[in-house]
Amino acid sequence: MKNTIINKVQKILDDNKAQNIVIINLKDKSSIADYMIIVSGTSSRHIQSISENTAQKLKAFGYDNCRIEGQDSDDWKLIDAIEVVIHVFHPEKRSLYNLEKMWEDILPKQQITI
Repeated sequence: MKNTIINKVQKILDDNKAQNIVIINLKDKSSIADYMIIVSGTSSRHIQSISENTAQKLKAFGYDNCRIEGQDSDDWKLIDAIEVVIHVFHPEKRSLYNLEKMWEDILPKQQITI
């Protein structure tokens, strides 16, 4: 069963039309976060919108320490919500970095694709 923050983030991302949402459970596997979420946006404007709306809504839900990294990038943003790290990529950059593959070898059964 997914925890509450994952449900909230998934709804926010769905509402913002994020594409190819992948949720990776890092709980007890990494100290960086409990979950990593990787999504794609269709354009630099869409990526910016997804990241700003997600951070704003998470702050409204009480995740006050939520912040966005990669402000100057047109093709990648990272939303750090402490428990959850969300990467928002342009599809080409996502393919280049291929974070899913990096974690797949370590956590093959922990990945949830939406």
